[in-house]
Amino acid sequence: MKVLYFLVSILALASVALAYDPSPLQDFCVAINDPKDGVFVNGKFCKDPALVKAEDFFKHIEQGNTSNALGSQVTPVAVDQLFGLNTLGISLARVDFARKGLNPPHIHPRGTEILIVVEGTLYVGFVTSNQDKNRLFTKVLNKGDVFVFPIGLIHFQLNIGYGNAVAIAGLSSQNPGVITIANALFKSDPSISDEVLTKAFQVDKSVIDYLQKQSWYDNN
Repeated sequence: MKVLYFLVSILALASVALAYDPSPLQDFCVAINDPKDGVFVNGKFCKDPALVKAEDFFKHIEQGNTSNALGSQVTPVAVDQLFGLNTLGISLARVDFARKGLNPPHIHPRGTEILIVVEGTLYVGFVTSNQDKNRLFTKVLNKGDVFVFPIGLIHFQLNIGYGNAVAIAGLSSQNPGVITIANALFKSDPSISDEVLTKAFQVDKSVIDYLQKQSWYDNN
């Protein structure tokens, strides 16, 4: 009998170990009963391996245009830009900064980011979750320095040097996603209720109206 209990326990543990869901590669996936009305998710349809070419794994990236309100430009290289990344679980982005340029506070819901400075000097940081009392970790990075932003946490980069700056970010998902905090709060479609925003930020409605009228620029 003890042997039987032991075998049942092993099988139960094995079932738990095998019963897991893959990380989502999109914001949501609503279930449907009729598959003819559905779409393929968590990746893309795969090309016939016999038809794959070297070009499927190649992409050239130009310098980003930083002539905008933020003074920065993010050029992503995720699965939508490079189909060869499909199912590989990685992506990257080039981030160009004009003098005093900012990559504003944002999150990647599906990926950790590791960033290396190629040129210039950046002030970077991230904020931990409520559970960790929203601690701020910051660092000044120079050419060759590397910094990690954990998955799902608000983070930013600011050019504090005297010239332009360039950084390369690697991400742990083929489609990490990005949510720019200001855009999401004040330029959602439709708009978030004034009652929600005024109470959340503890300000007058006039302040919320002002923020919602701004031309928030999304450089991602």
